[in-house]
Amino acid sequence: MQGNSVVVIGAGIGGLSCAVSLAARGTRVTVLEAAAGPGGRMRETYPGGVAVDSGPTVLTLAPVFAELFAQTGERLEDHLQFDPLPVLARHAWSDGSRLDLHADFAASHAAISAFAGSREAAGFERFCRDARALYQGLYGNFMRAQRPGVVELAARLGPIKAWQLRAGQPFASLWAALGRYFQDPRLRQLFGRYATYVGSSPFAAPAVLMLIAQVEMNGVHAVRGGMARLAEALTELGARRGVRFEFGQRVRQLHFGAGRVTGVETEDGSWHGADAVVFNGDPAALAQGQLGAQACRAVDAVPPEVSLSALTYAWHARTQGFPLAYHTVFFSSDYLREFEQLFERRQMPSEPTVYLCAQDRAAVPAAAPPTAGSAGPERLFAIINAPALPAGQAAGTAANGGGTGCADPGAIAGTRAAALDLLARCGLELAIEGEVCTGPEDFARLFPATGGAIYGRACHGWHAPFERPGARSRIPGLYLAGGGAHPGPGVPMVAISGQLAAAAVHADLSH
Repeated sequence: MQGNSVVVIGAGIGGLSCAVSLAARGTRVTVLEAAAGPGGRMRETYPGGVAVDSGPTVLTLAPVFAELFAQTGERLEDHLQFDPLPVLARHAWSDGSRLDLHADFAASHAAISAFAGSREAAGFERFCRDARALYQGLYGNFMRAQRPGVVELAARLGPIKAWQLRAGQPFASLWAALGRYFQDPRLRQLFGRYATYVGSSPFAAPAVLMLIAQVEMNGVHAVRGGMARLAEALTELGARRGVRFEFGQRVRQLHFGAGRVTGVETEDGSWHGADAVVFNGDPAALAQGQLGAQACRAVDAVPPEVSLSALTYAWHARTQGFPLAYHTVFFSSDYLREFEQLFERRQMPSEPTVYLCAQDRAAVPAAAPPTAGSAGPERLFAIINAPALPAGQAAGTAANGGGTGCADPGAIAGTRAAALDLLARCGLELAIEGEVCTGPEDFARLFPATGGAIYGRACHGWHAPFERPGARSRIPGLYLAGGGAHPGPGVPMVAISGQLAAAAVHADLSH
């Protein structure tokens, strides 16, 4: 492949991973990115002039990135520092109950026993056993492999392993499966939240998402200096291996010849010829013709149900009362109603669950005194689940006549007030000194063709993991990377998608 040239469209984590992997194989790579810098959804905002991670906030499956650096002969730890999180998350309910989930199984087991009794702790033990079996069976055979179908996956697993994985109840919803382990509704709510990691409802997402429990127990880390440092480190790694980055370059359309992609044209009229093109964007952009009519056939038409969007707040604020951990989740009192509003009514939730990342607390003991206020303002990032814009609705237009839609300013203001009320009822007092809000319309503008959906298509139904497109599109020479492609959303998954795209490009161009 020494003489081949590849263009990567998009410098999100999938595009960066792909570019580095290709460059390590000796391929000439150009990355074209519409934004002013790398990272995609791994972004920072600046309330009060202070940088706050306003996308992913932690790193899991760090070996995925260690392997990527190793491909180029370098070491991840020489470029980035990590703070392991012994407390994965603190969970709170407005009735005053709290539960910490730990990276250490024994600590979580003891905490759950004290919180809900020995029967629930025994259920947690069985849950972790089955989550580990799912992870061990699917990580190499599905998540890190070119997208297999159901039959191919079963063949890879073999009859014994496939039978063992029935513990994941593949035809059940995550919520239904959790009922086999936990009677306490708070624990079902806690572990049902894994569905939101892929922008989906726990009442419709498949039980296989249980494996996220094992992913987190493998280690959750905060990146020293913020997650944006990871995107910067990958960009610098690629540049050292000869990758050319052009920022502020939005691609207008793909060009074709002899039935395959031959290059791309940017909005300033520049032409970049290529033996292969990797698209690190939402596949819906291709299906909608945003890169030219000929590109529409590359993937299936836009799916009928897309994932969640989000209403996020980056705050510079003084805190008092509740002892925040690095991750704290404040749960709504009616989870079913919350997701009915999000997916069935496509409304902002009237009582939202609130995820809060206290980004200055990665190295702070999680057992800080409950009454101690911070000496000064700290960096907080809040995520509230929100529906994506209705199909066909453009950013900047009123939703549902301006009444209850996810883009309606009144609905957003109401959800913000409800979120702050929940935090207050749980004991957290905030004095906000700086705020940056990003809502569904903003995400729709930032990431074209998504309608604000952050995670691509919703992962609903047992078949959903098999419906994402693989690295190879239907058009020769055009490949896919990112959260909309196999194996799906999440920082390590997106990085894996980039490596799978690079492997596919390398295999095809080597023939």
